[in-house]
Amino acid sequence: MKKRVLYIILLWLFADVYFYTAVETLTAIPAWHWAYWSADILILAGVVFTIFGRKRGSAQRAVSWLMSLLLLSAVPKILGTPVLLIEDVVRLFQGFPPRSVWVSELALIVAAIPFVGLLFGLTRGRHHYQVHKETLYFPDLPEAFDGFKITQLSDIHAGSFTSEKGVNKGIDLVNAQHSDLILFTGDLVNNQASEMDPWITTFAKLKAPYGKYSVLGNHDYGDYMKWDSEAAKANNLVDLKGVHKKIGFRLLLDESVKIEKDGQSIALIGVENWGKGGFHKYGNLENAVKNVDDNQVKILMSHDPSHWEAKTLNHLKHIHLTLAGHTHGAQFGIELFGFKWSPIKYVYKQWAGLYKQKDRYLYVNRGFGFLGLKGRVGIWPEITVITLKRG
Repeated sequence: MKKRVLYIILLWLFADVYFYTAVETLTAIPAWHWAYWSADILILAGVVFTIFGRKRGSAQRAVSWLMSLLLLSAVPKILGTPVLLIEDVVRLFQGFPPRSVWVSELALIVAAIPFVGLLFGLTRGRHHYQVHKETLYFPDLPEAFDGFKITQLSDIHAGSFTSEKGVNKGIDLVNAQHSDLILFTGDLVNNQASEMDPWITTFAKLKAPYGKYSVLGNHDYGDYMKWDSEAAKANNLVDLKGVHKKIGFRLLLDESVKIEKDGQSIALIGVENWGKGGFHKYGNLENAVKNVDDNQVKILMSHDPSHWEAKTLNHLKHIHLTLAGHTHGAQFGIELFGFKWSPIKYVYKQWAGLYKQKDRYLYVNRGFGFLGLKGRVGIWPEITVITLKRG
């Protein structure tokens, strides 16, 4: 992780120095030059101290702000630098005359476009909710469930919320889908159950006639903070499970339930968090499916999408649809006209949207909330609506 951050910092510093030549071409006022370098030196010092030093006190709490400032500084310059590089190739064959004013202005304009986009994402993007709809067909779907609608939420991260109006906007949009079932695929909080205290009434307003169900995510276990004792950590998890009940969600812990409609049913399965790499493997899929009939349509809630290829895809019981979250789509990327990119794709093979292998589906929700980065840029908070169809 630190090595990747170092590469990003080096790329930023290269673009920083290069982009400065455009600033120098456009203005000779020393104050602007001092402002340019002072801002970047302060950001760099903060990033280095926070990531490579000891993450304590105010330094740790400043991480999200530093990430935002780093993006605002680095991305526009990195994208504007190629304009200057192209000019330098031409200048090389001309004996390196002074840099052109209009080319420097063009580089500034190119940099300004992502800067505005970043500014929107970091100030408004955290509640710029998008509804993603999918219709999935299953030949063995019971007739009673033809047209059955499921809303999936994931990664609420209540400890990051500050805007009651913004969160209510998302809750109202969920209820406006009029889905039959609401499923939440983990990470209700960042670390502590108490983070949900101001939001219990808000999330209790979610309505679905066939119920609301949930599973735990990696952040829900309290593994990412220092506790006074193991007992305090264990009590926090007990409290968090109680919060799920308070907001009207049935928490599935390596178990299954039947969703019944007109005398027919489908199986809903929920596992505790299981992730590849350094993530804890609390979940036990075998325990979760042991009471599920082989011939039932099965929907699995599993927070981490890496669980799909590692355990679910080749399971003897045909699990028709897996719902996951966890990645947040890195809260940063591009989704335009069918094109989808985020740096998280280099970490997770399945990171956002719908995937299919062996007649089994995985849907990865981009997350309702946010963590670390104080906003979302290009990868907006998501409300997923999946309609089941027979055929």
